[in-house]
Amino acid sequence: MSSNSICTSPERRRVLCAALLLACIRPRAQAAAADWRAMVPQAQALGGGDLTWFGLRIYRATLWSASKPFDATQPFALQLRYYRGISRQRLVDTSIDEIRRLGNAPIADATLKRWQALLMSAFVDVGEGDELIGVYLPGRGMQLYDRERLLAELDDEALARAFFDIWLNPQSRDQKLRQRLMGAQP
Repeated sequence: MSSNSICTSPERRRVLCAALLLACIRPRAQAAAADWRAMVPQAQALGGGDLTWFGLRIYRATLWSASKPFDATQPFALQLRYYRGISRQRLVDTSIDEIRRLGNAPIADATLKRWQALLMSAFVDVGEGDELIGVYLPGRGMQLYDRERLLAELDDEALARAFFDIWLNPQSRDQKLRQRLMGAQP
């Protein structure tokens, strides 16, 4: 068999092409599957609690950070473990409503529409037992994970700050949950 026979055999060319393609894809797949914990080195759970609505448990929230006391200027993660199913559309609509409510200054409609589209592309429907983990990356934006799989990377720091303010802003809708996330026991 000559050294050129590998290149002349159609079957061998397909095998070689497939092997090369897999070699190119594998590093990307590994990067995409990276654990969210790698983005917040030495993260510890600062606190957590349940969000309830009219007595129904919606999700369990846990705030992860390497800095204690909590420092919102450093990378951190917010983990939500759902007790019930919620559609992606409902998650996005509720997030945008809260961002609008918490805005210190009016947020332009065009900005809210852009943020809504970004969140719609990042979120997924969730069911009982599912997790979504948002990681705040100062100066960059945020990443969203489903357990340990990267769902999206949103390079919009203003959106990231507004999104995490839903839980961490002093005007958050659930002050007891906010205090528990920060490690206080109300």
